[in-house]
Amino acid sequence: MIKKILVAFLLLPTLLCAQINTERVMMIARNALYFEDYVLSIQYFNQVINAKPYLYEPYFFRGLAKINLDDFQGAEADCDKAIERNPFVVGAYQIRGLARIRQNKYDGAIEDYKKALHYAPENVTLWHNLTLCHMQKKDYEAANEDLEKLLTISPKYTRAYLMRGEVALKQQDTIRALKDFNTAIELDKYDPDAWSSRAIVQLQQSKYAEAESDFDQAIRLSARNAGNYINRALARFHQNNLRGAMSDYDLALDIDPNNFIGHYNRGLLRAQVGDDNRAIDDFNFVLEMEPDNMMATFNRGLLRAQTGDYRGAIEDYTTVINQYPNFLAGYYQRAEARKKIGDRKGAEEDEFKLMKAQLDRQNGVSKNDVAQNSQDDKDENEEDGDKTRKKSDKNMNNYRKIVIADDSEQERQYKSDYRGRVQDRNVSIKPEPMFALTYYEKMSDVKRSVNYHTFIDELNQTDVFPKRLRITNMEAPLTEEQVKFHFALIDTHTSAIVADERSAPKRFARALDFYLVQDFTSSIDDLTQAILLDDTFFPAYFMRSLVRCKQLEYQKAEETAIAKQGGDAAHKEITAIDYDVVKADLDKVIALAPDFVYAYYNRANVLAMLKDYRAALVDYDKAIELNHDFADAYFNRGLTHIFLGNNKQGITDLSKAGELGIVSAYNIIKRFTDQPE
Repeated sequence: MIKKILVAFLLLPTLLCAQINTERVMMIARNALYFEDYVLSIQYFNQVINAKPYLYEPYFFRGLAKINLDDFQGAEADCDKAIERNPFVVGAYQIRGLARIRQNKYDGAIEDYKKALHYAPENVTLWHNLTLCHMQKKDYEAANEDLEKLLTISPKYTRAYLMRGEVALKQQDTIRALKDFNTAIELDKYDPDAWSSRAIVQLQQSKYAEAESDFDQAIRLSARNAGNYINRALARFHQNNLRGAMSDYDLALDIDPNNFIGHYNRGLLRAQVGDDNRAIDDFNFVLEMEPDNMMATFNRGLLRAQTGDYRGAIEDYTTVINQYPNFLAGYYQRAEARKKIGDRKGAEEDEFKLMKAQLDRQNGVSKNDVAQNSQDDKDENEEDGDKTRKKSDKNMNNYRKIVIADDSEQERQYKSDYRGRVQDRNVSIKPEPMFALTYYEKMSDVKRSVNYHTFIDELNQTDVFPKRLRITNMEAPLTEEQVKFHFALIDTHTSAIVADERSAPKRFARALDFYLVQDFTSSIDDLTQAILLDDTFFPAYFMRSLVRCKQLEYQKAEETAIAKQGGDAAHKEITAIDYDVVKADLDKVIALAPDFVYAYYNRANVLAMLKDYRAALVDYDKAIELNHDFADAYFNRGLTHIFLGNNKQGITDLSKAGELGIVSAYNIIKRFTDQPE
């Protein structure tokens, strides 16, 4: 009865908002936020705001959810309201600052970070973001002052040295920049950004072999960064290693198929080695992205002529000449192509244009084409040995030069490095998560095996569940429509339970609805009732163990956050004893369904979480014995071996996990390959 009333309140917040248990709804909302179910969390925060609009917390946390959904304007508005109600909450300024940054409101963001630092002067994240704001505004003196204070607070903070090195580069001080990048590498040799930052300076200094070596290290540590392959290709190109450079462009385009520089430069290199048709493919791709790119058009024209497509070449040359009527190379090439198709009149017109241009130059007549340097300028550039051009360079005489990124594009790494979002980059090594029974699964870039069990398939043949039950550890957050769907289903399942009070599956179905809307307490109640009705119904034990584990995970995170802020813990400290009930439920699943491989895997995860690694290995071994293609079990067993110092065994398992589709395994292999046993 109590659960039915709660559901009614959840569905009718505007009518009954004064009566809802705001503390309980707030807890469910924060639970949803912690597990990155942002749309659902907003629904709950709305209810608390409707009931108690004078509280700052629901506005603050709703703003945090919105910023994770890229609703930066909405996040800023919610933080405004939170600050109106409580101007002393550091996090509200921090999140509003981030929301303003995403809207390019850097002055407002700087004000927010300064205000937050007034209350939390040793907060590294605040100093980090304040520095990046000053860098974005090109106020390098202020950025340096920020970094001095940041390094006083945290002298081993690697990112500070990388940012200070970047500021030094902006001030044309490569010696100081290299010193900071060297320090960053000394502090953390596993930070790929430190290696790539130093490599970029070495590229600028024409130290191409050293740059290539540093990019090797960066790629070893971060194999999915297309920019590192693009830059290493440049280092190889300058050492005349064209095949190596093309290989890097291939790899970069596997990762980022729409990379402009990758396609353009690969097209140039393919042309140099005579791979004309594939070079044309690259320039076709570039022109799909940028139809007005005249250098790509001219290069494609040259290649078309090379492959005998003279009419296509003439079309490209004409397009360029119409845009740059004083581009003499265009007339020369078009004249040659016109001769090939027998258009003598057209060829003579182009040759007359060339002859007239030569006479004009001899007589000192200037065409004053701003976008067009003279042939002398071209010769001078080639004598200087400059083989590259900036992407924004429109000088047609540079059509054969390799493209490098503009400065504004190179800054993107720092633009995207603001701290404060829930999903900020976490460099720690994490095991693959636990499995659940649910209806929704995230799409994976790499297809893995379908998770299956006979009993779950039989359940799916019944009419109890609204959707097909999936066994997955890649749970997808609910959309707004799905949230409404499952709130409505709770009522539907409540009616079904009233009609058939002895049905464990029906109790289980409603428990899943409560689980999906992050009401863990109600979910556990229903799962317990399902077990009381049928103590052989192992899915109920399985899901109860998962929900309890998530509850404990959230409580630990809350306690950690309170402790960091210097507050007193609101609850008792979570210990290994609290996980006994989780393990007990998994023990029961294994007793009832010894072939249900996911129970062994989940129990191993719990044991590993409690640092009982040897017991965890036993369960991972059993899981792999039951399913030889269980990628997640190989991955986690590999990590467990590494935690025990058995790197060789760990790397063997991680290699198998990578083979089966867990791409992140390769990055971890690289990090631990060089470490001794």
